[in-house]
Amino acid sequence: MKALLVLTTVPDRELAEELARGLVEARLAACVSILAPCQSVYRWEDLIEAASEIPLLIKTTSGRYRAIEQAIRERHPYELPEILAVATDKGLPAYLEWIASETAAETQRP
Repeated sequence: MKALLVLTTVPDRELAEELARGLVEARLAACVSILAPCQSVYRWEDLIEAASEIPLLIKTTSGRYRAIEQAIRERHPYELPEILAVATDKGLPAYLEWIASETAAETQRP
C-alpha cells in the first residue's frame, strides 16, 4: 500500500484538533501534523479573497484516501474544501511501515 500525504486547511484550531484526533482514532491516519496559521489568498466566485487558515498534513495510505476525503467533507464548513493527496515514492522504510501498520484494518494487523 502506497503512503500518501493528504493536505487540507481548516478555518480554526478547534476544528483542526477535532479532525486530526478523529482521523487518528479511526485509524484513517497514522499521524496528523497541525501547522501554524497561515494566510491564504485565492479567487472565489470571481473575487479575490484572503483568509487565515490552519494547514493539516495527514499521513496515511492510498487505501484510506476515500474515507479520509469523506471524513474531511463531512466536518468541513467550506463549500469546496482543499483536499490534495500527494503520493510518496520514497521515505524512511520504517516510517512508511509504521504508517501502513497504524492505518491497517484490525484483520490486517499482525
